[in-house]
Amino acid sequence: MQDAEMTAKIAEGKGFIAALDQSGGSTPKALRGYGIEESEYSGDEEMFALIHKMRSRIISSPVFTGDKVIGAILFEKTMDGQVGGKPTPTALKDKGVVPFIKIDKGLEAEENGVQMMKPMPELDALLKRAKGLGVFGTKERSVINAANQAGIEAIVKQQFEVGQQVLAAGLMPILEPEVNIKSADRAESDVILLAEIAKQLAAMPGDDKVMLKLSIPAVAGTFDPLVDHPRVLRVVALSGGYSRPEACAELAKNKGMIASFSRALLQDLRAQMSDAEFDAALGGAIDEIYAASVEKTTVAA
Repeated sequence: MQDAEMTAKIAEGKGFIAALDQSGGSTPKALRGYGIEESEYSGDEEMFALIHKMRSRIISSPVFTGDKVIGAILFEKTMDGQVGGKPTPTALKDKGVVPFIKIDKGLEAEENGVQMMKPMPELDALLKRAKGLGVFGTKERSVINAANQAGIEAIVKQQFEVGQQVLAAGLMPILEPEVNIKSADRAESDVILLAEIAKQLAAMPGDDKVMLKLSIPAVAGTFDPLVDHPRVLRVVALSGGYSRPEACAELAKNKGMIASFSRALLQDLRAQMSDAEFDAALGGAIDEIYAASVEKTTVAA
């Protein structure tokens, strides 16, 4: 797939984006969920080899195709690795799945109710390498824990600044200012976030577009103006700690938003499964998330 084809697929394709980008501190938790305990490996090298094996199994599965999975977000080591003897981005594109890469390096300590992204001094080199491997876009995450105007304004400003750096490298940024779904004033945070994103979109130079990865709003339809915004290529949703049935039920209430789930996609997969069991579990998850993203079928929680 060339850039124009990938842009069209992400903008108009029916399906969702798989988040296969657990990294650092979240990797042991992801492996435990997959049925591999920390006692079964030693050190980061073995840990990352096991998580890559899991992701390779997912990407190689016959049920993981561009018919329902239009994109996949990779961890840097996954991008640099291989699946079935091919560079991972190539393996994805051969299945009709558009590759993205997670670029943030974790979160700062909370200030003004938010956690900003840590500095990324080597970002330009990473973007150049990703572009050379045929990656289409990036994803960067920061977190909003409270409805603090100054904090949310700062977090959105940082997201768009990094987004411009990504665009300058010829890649499509997914901006992810996540609202913590457990926060007491979540609905208020959504409203402030909507206003701040709209302000930054209006100030964007040129005619480039960005993507947004947002928590499913507390009030359905809150982010409809962003779904319809001419400077937004696509709005995707994170599961944010919901179980898959809960996440799908909430997502189905929001027109135009498609899923970009991680844990909710992978929660039923186990290393000990046979290939047939694994493919059946993955296929069931893909079908459920696809329905909530595309058909907007309300799924009972």
